[in-house]
Amino acid sequence: MMAKYRARLPQLNGTMFLTDGGIETTLIFHDGFDLPHFAAFDLLRDQKGKEALHRYYRRYAEIARAKQLGFILESATWRASPDWGAKMGYSPEELNDANRNAIALLSEVRESYETAQTPIVISGCIGPRGDGYDPGEIMSAREAQSYHRHQIAAFKDTQADMITAITMTNINEAIGITRAAAEASMPVVISFTVETDGRLPSGDSLRAAIGTVDAVTDNPPAYYMINCAHPSHFSQELTGNELWLDRIRGVRANASRMSHAELDEAEELDDGNPLELGDDHRELRRLLQRLNVYGGCCGTDHRHVEAIANACLAA
Repeated sequence: MMAKYRARLPQLNGTMFLTDGGIETTLIFHDGFDLPHFAAFDLLRDQKGKEALHRYYRRYAEIARAKQLGFILESATWRASPDWGAKMGYSPEELNDANRNAIALLSEVRESYETAQTPIVISGCIGPRGDGYDPGEIMSAREAQSYHRHQIAAFKDTQADMITAITMTNINEAIGITRAAAEASMPVVISFTVETDGRLPSGDSLRAAIGTVDAVTDNPPAYYMINCAHPSHFSQELTGNELWLDRIRGVRANASRMSHAELDEAEELDDGNPLELGDDHRELRRLLQRLNVYGGCCGTDHRHVEAIANACLAA
């Protein structure tokens, strides 16, 4: 089973790619699923859950195909790592199966929607060992490499073209994942999250985080992303003509302007304004010369991603 794009990721040529939105918030608030520990991969347990995931991805793939844009299918495995799997009663082998099955589902979607104008890349999604909003006790880079090695190994022998580490809260974990992906000969993308002051939850700046990971890894990430923050939280950090800004190719923003702490307490979904979010991305395009991967995070759905696509295509 050969990965189609692992040796040459098509999004690196600078053409516009879409990805999905906030999968967990969509499944919970729009589709009515109960996701233990915010774990979308748990839906792979039964046919009803698999069908819901198929429907979810098809909405986005249809937008990309209609607009003749590339698309990145991100697996529903943000929580499918050893600590979280154990909390949910998964054995190590069951967790490996869940990661592989998540990629197999994406392969089916790709077969249905890929065209010459819409190349579709499959990404194995990795989340933080701890909470996505709080770095908690920060591992060493070596500990992070050892922890995340298991999930990456499950992806290695599938059709996953790449690894994407989503909602990274600290530098050490990003370094460990980058090294573990290199061990598996898989390209990796690191997506940092930031607070309302534009800094990582660990307190580090985006500039320091990207510069450090690049400097200390022999095979640095293919590129970086920002996710799980509203553009108003980080756009002020993206000014100037500095080289590190060229390393950011992707944004998966939140629909809401609320802080992580406020989102944690919220009982209702704040889905913001899709058209305004689209306009915000026009400004991000101006600030980030290499930006070409667009999706969403908490509170966003296919409406937001389509609005972002329309705004950026018009620009």
